[in-house]
Amino acid sequence: MADTVYDRLAGRPGIQRYPGQKVQLFILREFLDPAHCASLMTLIDETRRPSTKADDNGDPLYRTSETTDLDPAHPSVATLDRRIADLTGLDLACGEPLQGQRYDVGQEFKDHTDYFEPSGADFQKYCAGCGQRTWTVMVYLNQPGAGGATRFRKIDRIIRPEMGKLVAWNNLDAEGRPNGKTLHHGMKVRAGLKFITTKWFRERPWPNG
Repeated sequence: MADTVYDRLAGRPGIQRYPGQKVQLFILREFLDPAHCASLMTLIDETRRPSTKADDNGDPLYRTSETTDLDPAHPSVATLDRRIADLTGLDLACGEPLQGQRYDVGQEFKDHTDYFEPSGADFQKYCAGCGQRTWTVMVYLNQPGAGGATRFRKIDRIIRPEMGKLVAWNNLDAEGRPNGKTLHHGMKVRAGLKFITTKWFRERPWPNG
């Protein structure tokens, strides 16, 4: 599946590909138009709650954003799901429900990976049924006044938020093992607000897929 998704994305006109072999990572600007972004931001604002985390490393400020589970029946959400599937070729049956995140001034999500640590205490809880997370597809819905970039520290890449910009990466390496080089940091917002949507895919169908 990884090679198929990689080849499909690499062949998309206008897409940017991380040039090295360490991580399969792609960026596509203007994936969503302003009206679609505005609709999704409204949905996030209506039902946001404090974000949770599988492991906060003992740091209560590890993740300080707010999160919402987006209603898959809402037209803006359903359209985004379809567009992500069309772009990547990933099976929506293996996708977790779309989430939205909102970051206020000073909020961040410190260095983390999207996959679940196989040695972690909660691995069976999160992965026994549908398997490990494979691809992450994230879309910036706006551009904050300052800050809010996504930093991939281990590949020395900083991605600036822009309205409608999509970022997709494979959380696994060529052997299907968790790729530690996907470590990333949702950096602090310095002015304004930052809104994003996130779609995670699994190795097997999601229970409610």
